[in-house]
Amino acid sequence: MSKFVMVIDDSNTVRKIIETCLGREGFDVCGFPDGVEAMRWLTSAEGRVPDLVLLDIGLPKMDGYEVARRLKTKPQFANTVIIMLSRRDGVIDRLKGRLAGAKDYLTKPFRTQDIIAVIHSYLGAPAPSAN
Repeated sequence: MSKFVMVIDDSNTVRKIIETCLGREGFDVCGFPDGVEAMRWLTSAEGRVPDLVLLDIGLPKMDGYEVARRLKTKPQFANTVIIMLSRRDGVIDRLKGRLAGAKDYLTKPFRTQDIIAVIHSYLGAPAPSAN
């Protein structure tokens, strides 16, 4: 089964770019515009525990830090890697991300190859589709 990556970003463009490039890399990807919707899906019947979450900090309704904290309080997400994505590049922002449970922190604007490289560093290269 492919590794599953969840993208939570209020920018439709950012979500589409990441979903497309990760899909090409062989990952299963699912995107959400905000944390409330993402959390609702995760606890629903069709929800699936993500291997990795790319999480924007500046989200409507519930910010990325809060989403990360909520994920980390649930045992089923103990092995889910959280990577923060933000325009803010301060030491405090990075620290808050770490404290909320994020393993890494990428800044916008980003290069898709940087995102792919970071995801590969945590999840390994995707398995080839056919042997």
